[in-house]
Amino acid sequence: MNQAQMMAQVRKMQQEMAKAQEELASTLVTGTAGGGLVAVEMACDYRVASVKLGKEAVDPEDVETLEDLLVVAVNDAVAKAQETSSKRMSSLTGGMRIPGLM
Repeated sequence: MNQAQMMAQVRKMQQEMAKAQEELASTLVTGTAGGGLVAVEMACDYRVASVKLGKEAVDPEDVETLEDLLVVAVNDAVAKAQETSSKRMSSLTGGMRIPGLM
């Protein structure tokens, strides 16, 4: 493979990665806690889109439990976003781990 072909292949991969990143920015995952009492919807670029609370999760006398449920739901959403992103990017890189990409 000559240098021109290699550069064309690199440009194509960069375009595909940019497209994948755009798709991931609009792909939503949902993290939950407390059997669904707390749900956090997050894009795969780690922006929180919404937080939903069941009425049973809101107890003014027990704010700490709600705080804990929110942490669990956000962490669940982050894990799902990471998994989705990793699968999408590895399909482009052929499973190679590229530092700073994933």
